Amino acid sequence: MAEHHPATEHVPGTMDITEHERMFGAFMKFWVYLFGGAILVLIFLALFNS
Repeated sequence: MAEHHPATEHVPGTMDITEHERMFGAFMKFWVYLFGGAILVLIFLALFNS
């Protein structure tokens, strides 16, 4: 079972979130490139009447 820790052990605002921020940045960059590529494909298809 999960251990129960006293509420006084955690101090809000002290957690190191640098790894979370780095991963979120990579996640957002992935989706920007994915949607950007999809838009370019749609423009290409529209220009050449495919």
